[in-house]
Amino acid sequence: MKIALAVENFSRHAGGAETYAVGLAETLVREGFDVHLYGYSWDGEPTKAVFHRIPRLPPWIPPSIRLLDFALRHRRMTAKERFDVILGFGNTLIMNVYQSHGGVHYISNIRKLQAVSNPLFRFIKKLALFAVPKYHVRAWIESAPFRMKQRPVIIAISEMVRQDMADYFRIDRDEIRLVYNGIDYAKFGTLQPERREALRRKWGFDREILFLFMAYDFRKKGVRYLVEASAKLRRKAGARPFGVVVVGGPPTLQIRGMVRRLGLSDTVVFPGATQEPEAAYQACDVFILPTFYDACSLVVFEAMATGLPAITTVFNGAAGIITDGMDGAVLNDPRNTNEMAEAMERFLEKTVLEDASAAARLTASNYTIEKNHRQIIDIFRNVTA
Repeated sequence: MKIALAVENFSRHAGGAETYAVGLAETLVREGFDVHLYGYSWDGEPTKAVFHRIPRLPPWIPPSIRLLDFALRHRRMTAKERFDVILGFGNTLIMNVYQSHGGVHYISNIRKLQAVSNPLFRFIKKLALFAVPKYHVRAWIESAPFRMKQRPVIIAISEMVRQDMADYFRIDRDEIRLVYNGIDYAKFGTLQPERREALRRKWGFDREILFLFMAYDFRKKGVRYLVEASAKLRRKAGARPFGVVVVGGPPTLQIRGMVRRLGLSDTVVFPGATQEPEAAYQACDVFILPTFYDACSLVVFEAMATGLPAITTVFNGAAGIITDGMDGAVLNDPRNTNEMAEAMERFLEKTVLEDASAAARLTASNYTIEKNHRQIIDIFRNVTA
């Protein structure tokens, strides 16, 4: 079977869709498929794949033109070959299998705008978003599979994305296949107690219950509201000692000022980025991501595989694997700091935390990258059949 995949940069370090594409290509090569990669760059993995370089336009060319150029060149180049399966990730115009890793472009942008707390600024950003050609070009390319006369097999990476696609593009949700993301369960499911203690001491904590936040876009992921919820929880009488570890980029001056003003300097710490997320998971007890939008955040799967119950929002596709109150908690509104504080407080109870930890690990074991790849390959075989 001859298969084509297209992303701008085939690299494990480029982003979620790029990392996934490299991993899927490796599995396909190992299974004996003839794999062709179309993109701007390639790190050389998998070695047995065939890479077709798409010429990159100069950076001074407007982003909208660069997006359109990539999609048109991909269509022209793949037309010269005969492929059994062309897998699209939302940046191409031709495909017979479509799998978006970013959700529906319009919906994701609208939800991200809600992270802007000032209504006037939010309105201005909304006007600016829809005024730029890049938004409209991306949306037009994204809608390609839904405009095609012979619609490709459409795959959603979460139930939330599946429903968003059905609502926005006005198709029956039963026409959309659901294949959740997967992780390397063995990598995150193997615990090392000595690493846990060393990292906790480095952060300045001992026996406290530690909540872990891990992301780079602090505004979109709701760090401000996490800090406010932490202050409310700390003020509650009888609450057990806890800490909040915010792993990612450096905090803004506004966030640092908020932490000092609320008296949380010894409770909320910012150790910066990490190249070993699995170590951070092991050092903490509960994962929290009050995001305004994530198609299906892999960090939730990884944390749960390590035994951390996960607190996230209904705007994260990964919430679809969480059973509220059993292996985590699902918040209805990332801005509702009372709801967030109550969810956090629940896991300060030792027996609740222990039971939720075991349940989280069991839940995550159902979402391995091997299972994900098997499901995708089965879809490919059905397409060719």
